[in-house]
Amino acid sequence: MRIGIMDSGIGGITVLREALKLLPNEDYLYFADTENVPYGEKTKPEVMRLVCEAVDFIVGQGVKAVLVACNTATYAAIESIRAKYSIPVVGMEPAVKPAVERSRNGAHKRVLVTATPMTIKEEKLHNLIARSDSEEIVDLLPLPGLVRFAERYCFDENEVLPYLKERLSAYNGADYEAVVLGCTHFIFYKDMFRRLFPPETEIIDGNLGTVRNLKRILTEKSLLNGGSGDVVFYSSGVKVEDAAILGGYKKLFERLDDIM
Repeated sequence: MRIGIMDSGIGGITVLREALKLLPNEDYLYFADTENVPYGEKTKPEVMRLVCEAVDFIVGQGVKAVLVACNTATYAAIESIRAKYSIPVVGMEPAVKPAVERSRNGAHKRVLVTATPMTIKEEKLHNLIARSDSEEIVDLLPLPGLVRFAERYCFDENEVLPYLKERLSAYNGADYEAVVLGCTHFIFYKDMFRRLFPPETEIIDGNLGTVRNLKRILTEKSLLNGGSGDVVFYSSGVKVEDAAILGGYKKLFERLDDIM
């Protein structure tokens, strides 16, 4: 049986890449809700409905586990999904804790958490920060434009860097020990974040930790292995067979290989 991975769009490809590396002997179903992307600028009830509908479809295909590869979708709907299904359901959360721990040991004190507007508004994120950040060193920055760039497959520095520079203009990069990429779409721009912060600033995301958690759960439930790394792609419930779209996904993997 396959592992289902869902996202509002192409951001979860960054998580799929980690899964294929860490769990190569699994098969995958990747669901991109392309008809409704982006999630991060919608209301919580809207996102909850869309995520539940997506996961209903994914589970209907006979998967053995679901990974919600979207921080916004996780915060909106993960509890409802887990209550409905008996199979493992794994979600994402911004890597605040490791970033704060790094800042305590570093020369600079602050941590910048970037995410979608909805994630930044969510009480769950603020509770996560409160548990990790006793010294109040975390700053929050919404970057909705990066999701829109990614969904257009726009990785042109001439377009993206001016947006990032404008959004970061109020922050002194030298003050930050770590920058958290709290949206899976943002990882496609990791190289640009590196250019805008000092070399010693770590750019952190939660993908590997999430996939390690998935592996741990599958191991505990004796659900590991049984595949060859095969991936089927769905776009809002329709199987993707168009060669151009599949070729676009291949280029996304190639970009990640180049920048990571």
